[in-house]
Parts: sequence; structure tokens; C-alpha cells
Amino acid sequence: MIDLSKTIDLSTTYLGLKLKSPLVASSSPMCQDVANVRRMEEAGAAAVVLHSLFEEQIELESAELDRYITEGSEISAEAVTHFPELTYTVDTPAAYMKHIEACKRAVKIPIIASLNGVSKGAWLDYAKQMEQAGADALELNVYYIPADASVTGEQVEQRYVDLVQAIKGTVHIPVAIKLGPHFSSVANMAHKLDAAGADALVLFNRFYQPDYDLESLEVVPNLILSNSHDLLLRLHWIAVLYGHVKADMALTGGVHTAADVLKSMMAGAKIAMMTSALLKRGIGYLDTLTTELLLWMGEHEYDSIKQMQGSMSRNSVPQPAAFERANYMKVLSSYAMR
Repeated sequence: MIDLSKTIDLSTTYLGLKLKSPLVASSSPMCQDVANVRRMEEAGAAAVVLHSLFEEQIELESAELDRYITEGSEISAEAVTHFPELTYTVDTPAAYMKHIEACKRAVKIPIIASLNGVSKGAWLDYAKQMEQAGADALELNVYYIPADASVTGEQVEQRYVDLVQAIKGTVHIPVAIKLGPHFSSVANMAHKLDAAGADALVLFNRFYQPDYDLESLEVVPNLILSNSHDLLLRLHWIAVLYGHVKADMALTGGVHTAADVLKSMMAGAKIAMMTSALLKRGIGYLDTLTTELLLWMGEHEYDSIKQMQGSMSRNSVPQPAAFERANYMKVLSSYAMR
């Protein structure tokens, strides 16, 4: 039997990093364990995005430390000197940096650190620390819901642009920005972030919406894992943007099968990120996906992943209107009652 892994090239590039395949483990609690990261590499992950360091964690640790400093100062003036500088030494961020270092020692694949927040000030120092800890790249996971009616859409967009520019001016490693689809003009926003220096756009962040508990009358978290249907929105925008931005594009959300990975590549993504599929099927599922990718590509006479990237983008299909309004009427009229 022919070893397809020797005749078919699954490699791709993302953030200037050469990856052995487009399969990347996205940011999740699974990545908090170095053993899991090692298992991901063994199963076929080409890179791992670590769990996010949340701005709230930084603020919480800072608040707790500040409280202890204040309490200590009431006891004796000397007690204050037993505590480190508030702005730099807070336990959770320090542990995160140590985790980056541990992962870098444990595996050979790229390790991408993740920052989740909304304010520029808190990000800059920790972005630099992540770089110093050895992260190969940085993913900015912006989770911002503008509930203030006085904040305009333009102001929201400028916050993203300012953040990217500030981070790019602080670190030398590549920077990706993970954003949601809820902009009035996704294409324009992509161009703004591209111009601001983003090395990659990660499409799209999932905005988790809480539910109501009618018995306790409380607002409760509501986590629903993704499915392949979630892929469609991502495919649409990556296919539309392909060839129109310099930044790499990563697809995240809805990648569960080899077919999902292939569609992602054909739309124009450089990598396909996944978490829900690994939570459902286990980390070893990465090996299954690799095998299925090779089999499909062998059967359909593809020599490499790069050969198919962007082949089904808006620029490449015979009817680009399929990505636009013309498809709206066609879809609605195609459904027949059974």
C-alpha cells in the first residue's frame, strides 16, 4: 500500500510559521495541561493555541494583591516591602508565563499564546511577557459586547484597530486577532485590521449567551459545543475576503470532520482550528482526521494542501454572486415542503 503521507504534502504556513498540516488545536481549557499539549502534538496537531489569559484574571489578582498590601500597611510600614510591584507580579499571569515555557520545552510544534480582554493598557505588558516566555505567536481574543448605547460602531471598530497597532508596536512575534462576525461591514473591518498590521485574522469568535434558570431566577452560563453547521458563516467570509487582505486567515468554529477541514482550505483559510471536536471525540481524533485528509486528497488527485487553498473562494468560482444576494433567493426557493 502506498504511504500517502510521503506523496501528499499537508503542510501550510500560518503567521510565518511552517506547519506540518492545517490541523490546529484552538484555545481551550484542554491546553492548560502540558500533558494534553504533548498528546496533541503526538496525535497530529500542527500547532496549539493555549487557553486565554483573561483580563479579568489580571484585574482580580491585582485587586486581591492590592487588598493584602493595604491590610499589611495598617499593621506596619515595613510589611508593604514584602510584596512585589503590583503591576508586574500577579500570580495567575506569572503561572501563565511558566506554562508557556513548560509547553515550549515539552513539544516542537509552535505554541501560540492567547490574550482575552478589551482594554489596551492591560494587554501590552503581558503581550511582551508572553513573547519573552517563548511564545511563537500571539492571538488576541477580543470579547467585547458594546452594551453602552452611547458607544458608536465606529468607536467599537477603532478599539480593535488601536489594540492591534499597540500590540504590534510592543512585540516582535506575529499577532493574530480573533474577532466576531457582528460588525456592520465585516469586509471593511478586515481591511482596517489588515492595515493596522494584523498578521492573521481568526474567523470567528463565538459569543456565548447566558440563559435564565427559572427556578433560582438567576442568569447562568450556557455552553453549547459547535457543530459542522457553524462552519458555513466562516466559509462565507473567508471565501469573500480571500485575496483581498494580506493577513493569513484561520477558520475556527464548526470544524469537526475532514470534509470541514477541506472546505476551510478551499475557501482560503491557512489553518482549521478545533476544540469542540476534540472535546467530543478525544485528542486522538486528530490522527483520524489526518488519515481521512490524506485518503480524500489521494482519491481526488490533490498533491498538496496549498494546491486547494482558495480554490473555492469568491475569486475562483464561476459565479461569485453565489456568495452574495443572488444566493439568498435561490436558497429560499430551493426548499420544498415534504
